[in-house]
Amino acid sequence: MSDHKHGEMDTTEHEKTFDWFMWFISRGAVAIIVLLIFLALVNG
Repeated sequence: MSDHKHGEMDTTEHEKTFDWFMWFISRGAVAIIVLLIFLALVNG
């Protein structure tokens, strides 16, 4: 068996990666919405 004990793992790198991922996804969603609004205005 392993020596792993629940709750003792260092998760700082995982949290940094998740924070970056959420930042990237939120910025991407805003960019897509802005692009769709722009396309609607130009085409209309």
